[in-house]
Amino acid sequence: MVVTSTLCIEVEELYYLLCLRLKVLILDVREPWEISICALRDSDSLFIPMGQILSRVEEIPRDRRVVAICHHGIRSDHVVGWLRQLEYRNVINLRGGIDAWARRIDPHVAIY
Repeated sequence: MVVTSTLCIEVEELYYLLCLRLKVLILDVREPWEISICALRDSDSLFIPMGQILSRVEEIPRDRRVVAICHHGIRSDHVVGWLRQLEYRNVINLRGGIDAWARRIDPHVAIY
């Protein structure tokens, strides 16, 4: 089943939230090989590959903001859709993914 979400945040908005030191959890749904290339390591992050989300869903908190990210925002959009079906109301997708973050926020993040 393909479920997508239209609940997105722009990279500039995420940057602002992180600068304010608000409690935002980054849910990175990329594969381990992708995370070895680049990641938002200065943030509070949880790394769960997309294929493991449903089996590890209990690791995702319901009591704080969660921003799901992937490479370009497509996989994380699907994950947000799944989590919304499971009544997670605190999860939102990062539009453009880590690629947009690297291009618009932090040029030190590798582009792949």
